[in-house]
Amino acid sequence: MVKKVVVLDYGSGNLRSAERALARVGADVTVTSDLDAAMAADGLVVPGVGAFAACMAGLRRVRGERAVGRRLAGGRPVLGICVGMQILFARGVEHGVETEGCGEWPGTVERLEAPVLPHMGWNTVKAPAGSVLFDGLDAETRFYFVHSYGVREWELRPGDGFAEPLVTWAEHGVPFVAAAENGPLMATQFHPEKSGDAGAALLQNWLGIL
Repeated sequence: MVKKVVVLDYGSGNLRSAERALARVGADVTVTSDLDAAMAADGLVVPGVGAFAACMAGLRRVRGERAVGRRLAGGRPVLGICVGMQILFARGVEHGVETEGCGEWPGTVERLEAPVLPHMGWNTVKAPAGSVLFDGLDAETRFYFVHSYGVREWELRPGDGFAEPLVTWAEHGVPFVAAAENGPLMATQFHPEKSGDAGAALLQNWLGIL
């Protein structure tokens, strides 16, 4: 059965790249800002590039944060990519300015401490046992990153009333969250749509839960 996926268009993100990558692995993809379509799809993808504050402003303009919240309340899958992952957290801090995020996860998106920024290029990740997204992928598999900011501390704990999320880490100067799997809410800091066969395998794994 073909899965229907909406890539949310809120003025930020590699929309066509995401559309092509999802179509490559067999999804029926629509790029739209329509909330009804976002709610009705089997899966919702929230991409994002650029600044945290600009992405949040764009998301709010199309009421995208409401679509994300309503889907998750009903156990409907959402996948965030790059800044589309970052805005799922409680806050982002850029140039000393703090911006409120969607708050689906506690935590702060902040500038990485590294000799060279942005972190741009291919990097390995450390995925936990039981990961759905990284199932079947070798530990030496590399994914494509482009970012200067990230989440350096995972704050959501099992005692907060949730099953323990599966958190994948990478390192560039400091460790940062490369991906997270928390029930219907999953996200990657890297770009699966730019990660070739490895990214296609990850997206195929995500489609498998829809």
